[in-house]
Amino acid sequence: MKRTIIYLLVFISGVISANAQLNPVNWTFTSKKIADKTYEIHLTATMQSGWHLFSQVQPEDAVANPTEFKINSNPLVTLNGKIKEIGNMEKFHDAKLDISANQYANKVDFVQLVKLKNNVKTSITGSVEYQTCDDKKCLPPKTITFSIPVK
Repeated sequence: MKRTIIYLLVFISGVISANAQLNPVNWTFTSKKIADKTYEIHLTATMQSGWHLFSQVQPEDAVANPTEFKINSNPLVTLNGKIKEIGNMEKFHDAKLDISANQYANKVDFVQLVKLKNNVKTSITGSVEYQTCDDKKCLPPKTITFSIPVK
């Protein structure tokens, strides 16, 4: 009996540890100069095979958490427009649950256009909150921070 309880505790802690370490999305954050004092900020997500990341914009019947960016205020920078999504968006619909989702597989590049007010070195900082799912489960939303040098 004692041995069974020990095996059960080891198994449960292994499952908890495996779920805590599961991270099917890798983020990279870069900037690209496209004109004088004008940059593209690239927030790129690469997903492991079988996993999906949700778009910023979801249908009304979606239950997924959309990807959301928060860019911290910087007096040296002006944001131009909204963050664009570059990738192959999939429109998912589950007829059984009658829910839909806009999602990406493999890779998506979120691009924000910014303009510096002066020729200075600075950084764009903020956070991204996102949720990922595969065909069997969804992970809880996760938030990560970023700092992107602009020079």
